[in-house]
Amino acid sequence: MSEYGFPRATDEVLAVRQELASEVVRALKEAGLPAFLGEEDSAADLGGAVVYVDSDAETASAAVSVSWRCDPSMVQAAVDSLTAGVPNTLAVRYPGMIGQHMQSALIRILLSAGFIATLENDNTNPDHVLVFGRMSDLPTALRPTFVPLSS
Repeated sequence: MSEYGFPRATDEVLAVRQELASEVVRALKEAGLPAFLGEEDSAADLGGAVVYVDSDAETASAAVSVSWRCDPSMVQAAVDSLTAGVPNTLAVRYPGMIGQHMQSALIRILLSAGFIATLENDNTNPDHVLVFGRMSDLPTALRPTFVPLSS
């Protein structure tokens, strides 16, 4: 069982997901971005692209996702503002705004690196990017034939 009471994926499935997550981290680092797996011990004190692996057996969406985390000092400023009872400040909105702006960049970088990536369609994690695999994993008949425009 996962931490939320859902059936946990098999070790074989988790190994495939972990490999995909590692490839995503590698691609983002090659693009020059700080990137790391969300379950790393040092991850709480890092800013950059956070790559998560869903350990649930059943996923309603992608088993790997990416989000952007601002520098911990910016996150702490948001927490301080909220705990002080001042919720409508730039400090509170900033991490979410940056996450939303970075979402498009993360998708474009991942698409350029050959991953199947798209927006998260979930109100609880609106800034997440879903990663479904590599385009090369698709059967030839299902592979996109477009060439992404350079921006």
